[in-house]
Amino acid sequence: MARAYANVAMKSLGTIARVGKSEAARVAAAQALLDRGYGKPKQVHQHGGGADGDGPIVVRVIYGEDD
Repeated sequence: MARAYANVAMKSLGTIARVGKSEAARVAAAQALLDRGYGKPKQVHQHGGGADGDGPIVVRVIYGEDD
């Protein structure tokens, strides 16, 4: 049933992204549109430290679809 409102919801998000009253609302709407259009960014966590947990932690964020 919720999918029946998808078109209306996307149009509403587009309107808010363009002319929302606050910057926070515009950013949130734009992010929601991007997440739905391209998918949420995939996050890969790599731990570069030793067994004791000391050392650098590297976090890579990968955007896009699997190839």
